[in-house]
Order: sequence, then C-alpha cells, then structure tokens
Amino acid sequence: MNKKKFDIVALFLLIGVFMAALDNGIISAALTTINQSFDISAQMGSWGITVYTLGMAVTTPIAGKLADMYGRKKIFIIEVILFGLGSLLVALSPSYTFFIIARLIQSFGGGGLFVIASSHIISTYNKEKQGSMLGGLGAMNGIASVLGPNIGSLLINISGTWHWLFLINVPVAIMIIIFMFLKMPETQEKVKTKIDKYAIVIFSLSTLLMMFAINNIQTGNITSSILSLSVIGLFVLGIIGYGIMVFVEYKNESKDIDSFLPFYLLKNPAFSIVLIMGILSGMLIGSIIFIPSFVENVLHVKAANSGYWMTPLALASGVGASMGGKIVDKKGPIFSLVTASIISILGYGGLAFLTYSILPFLIFSIIAGLGFGFTIGAPMTVLATKSANSDENNSTVIGTLSVSRQVGITIAPTLFTTFIQFGYSQMGSKIKHSLDSAHFGIKDIPSSLMKTMENSSGNLTKILEQVNNISNDTLRLAIVNGIEDATHLAYMPVFLTAVIAAFIILLLVSLFRKDFK
Repeated sequence: MNKKKFDIVALFLLIGVFMAALDNGIISAALTTINQSFDISAQMGSWGITVYTLGMAVTTPIAGKLADMYGRKKIFIIEVILFGLGSLLVALSPSYTFFIIARLIQSFGGGGLFVIASSHIISTYNKEKQGSMLGGLGAMNGIASVLGPNIGSLLINISGTWHWLFLINVPVAIMIIIFMFLKMPETQEKVKTKIDKYAIVIFSLSTLLMMFAINNIQTGNITSSILSLSVIGLFVLGIIGYGIMVFVEYKNESKDIDSFLPFYLLKNPAFSIVLIMGILSGMLIGSIIFIPSFVENVLHVKAANSGYWMTPLALASGVGASMGGKIVDKKGPIFSLVTASIISILGYGGLAFLTYSILPFLIFSIIAGLGFGFTIGAPMTVLATKSANSDENNSTVIGTLSVSRQVGITIAPTLFTTFIQFGYSQMGSKIKHSLDSAHFGIKDIPSSLMKTMENSSGNLTKILEQVNNISNDTLRLAIVNGIEDATHLAYMPVFLTAVIAAFIILLLVSLFRKDFK
C-alpha cells in the first residue's frame, strides 16, 4: 500500500475518533444551558451524558465484529452516517425525550469508530509502528473529551445557542464519509458469523440498573435510601446480571459465536486487572466532564466561558499523552502507569482540597492534565495487548478495554451528579451555620432569595445575583460563605473519587507487576 495514501486515511480515522470522543466533553460546557432549555433538573440532565456513553459502550464491540465480518470501510462509513444523523436530530430536538433518543442514535454511530480505526491500523501497519499509532488513537480519544468544553464554550459564544455544538458535527461527518468512500481501502478478517446478542442485552440492562440505583439515592436521606430496594435491590440485580453475562460468555467458548467480552480474556488474571484499570480510567474522564460546572459554581465564571477553563488541563493532557508514549517506549507501560497515577493523585487531590481561587485551579488542573494524558495514551493499551498473551486478537483486546473504559465513563456522571446534589442539599444548613456565626438567623434572608434557593439547586447563577443585591454587607458575606461551603462539599467528592481511582490503579500496577511480564 502506498505509504502516503495510508497516512492520509489514518488522519481521517483520527478525525473520526476525535469527533465521536469530543461529544463526551463538549456537552459539559452547555449542561446548565441545556437543562434550562428543557426545564429539567441537573440530575435528569446528566442522562444526556450517560445515555451517550452507555450507547458507545454497547456499540463498540458490535461495530468491531461487524467490521471484521463485512469490511471495516463499510461499517466505518455507516457509523459516521449514524453519528452525523444523530447529531442533526439532537440539534433539532423539540423535547428532552427526543433529545435523549437522538443522543442514543448519535452514540450508536460514535461507539464503533475507535475500535474500527484500531483494527484497521493493526491490519495495515507493521508491528514496529502499531504501538505509536494505537497510542495516538488512545490519546486522541481522551484529549477530545478534555478539549470538548473549550470548543463548546467557543461555539456557544459565537452562535449564542447550544444547538451548534451538535450541528457542527454534520459537515465534518459528510467530509469524512466522502473521503473514506473514495480513499479508504477495504480490510476485513475471517470471523464467526454469530454475534453475542444475549451477553450484549444482559450487559446493557445490568449497566442501566446500576445507573438507576445511583440515581435513586435520595440526597436528603442517604442512609435510608441506600438500604431501600430501589437502590440496593437494583445494585444486587445489576451485579447478578454481570455474573450471568460472564456465565453466558463461558458457555459461548464452545460455540460458533463472537463473544461480546470473550471469556478467555476475562479469565486471564492480568487482563482482568487491566479491565478494572480501564473502568477506573473512565472515572477519571468522567470527573473532567464536571470541571466547567466546577469553575462556574466555585470560581464564579460565567457559564458561557466555563469551558475555556479546560484549556490548561487540555494542553497539559496533550503533553502528558506524548510523554507517556515516549516513556512506554523507553521504560515500559508499568513504569508509565505508576508515574501517571502519582501525578494524577497530586493533581486531582489539589482540585478536591486546595482549590478556592483561580491560581490553585490553574496549578492543579495542569498537574491533573499531565496525569490524565499519561493514563489515557499508550500505557494501558500496550499493557492490555501485552497481558492478553496473543498477537492474533489485538482488535478484540482493544475493543474489550474500550468497553471497560466506557463503563467507567457511563456510571461516573450519574454518581458525580448524586454527589453534587447531596452537597447542594446541605446548602441550607451551611448558610444557617454561617449566619449563626455572624449573629444572623434564617429569618434575615429575603423571602425571594429563599424561594430561589429552593428551586435552583445545582445552578448558582440566579442565587448569587439575588445575594449580591443584599445591601447589608455582613449578611451578604455570611450567605456567600455558606454557599461556598456547600459548593465545595458538592464538588470535592467528584475529584476525590478521581484520586481514589488513580490510587487504585497505582496499587493494582504495583501488586500485579510480575503478572504483566
């Protein structure tokens, strides 16, 4: 194959992967605006993210296997068509129900692009170049999620509406479709003809049960709600569902079926550890989605500009991804992941506990970005293919790792939204404590402000506008202090979860170091 020709095709593969991954993050710059547009709560609004990531998780292995069966060029183009159509429907959504359905269609198109691009690279590049190319794809996948809010804020400021966040995908999709139809060579492999539909359905339902369980946690009564059937019952059903899925994959080993999550990989201890780390890395990506909301509510940045504050983290993640790839080549994936975990712990820890103003945010977001870039680049992909102990199933290995990462990305927004809602539910008590310290009482708060606080949980813009109109400086400062305490309580668990995820990755790599060799 002509080297120059393939490089151009590889560039458009990267653009396709970037476009699909971008919509993991681009929506975060407009969450508040979209929620207000459809008049829904922040918790309901999180489904715009989780439905997309769940659809991508389910579609990833299906599209990969269809591409092997019928040709990667054909399925890649179909995926881009679905993504472009879904993007158009999202932009034209007349209701939130329509919006969610359109996001699902969009995810069905975006889910297969990464695994198809990876498979095409493996089948076309020689082994000496596969590592750097796969690392580039992995980095593109993660960095797009980080750049998304920047691009989102830019489009909102230019157009004045969130609809262009999705309309912009349509011309890009058309360009990719035309170019790939003309230039992309067809590649495919001999594979089994039956798709593992039962495992796919069980996996999807189990993940939905876990998300509904998290969503049913009542922030005003956490202990009782967790012990209720609507939470713990759904958790148990979800875990049982995953167990049944593993059993189905075990039975499929002796059948002529392309498994959703192959049992020969699941029973490999080293690869199973990598899958756990994949889920945890998805949690890291999930936490980044909430940074625009964090700077809007904690640092009081305007909603339309909040996405720009992802820029330091985005640039740092690009540097981290590049450095991570080079360190993998020189020191190996284990050393790179240890380094990434330590940096991530420092960065996310600083965001959780030490960020009360602009300067600390800039410092710790850069550190977090470096650690994030290290993690989502080459190290985990190389470690996964290495731990699978086979040169013949890299496509399946990468697809399985992608599914595990998508599980983390899917569950994270629902979990983090619950954390945030809990923090805001404590706003009344935090303000009361602050008022008591300043020798005021709840009765001193204007009634119009009280009503706004009851109806605007998760969006402080309207609350702060009314607080700033209070003429008594001492009273105003006391209320602001209470609001800030509640806001930090809301967002601290998001970044603390990322710290815990990075620490567990560090622990797993250290404990199972010998198993990866």
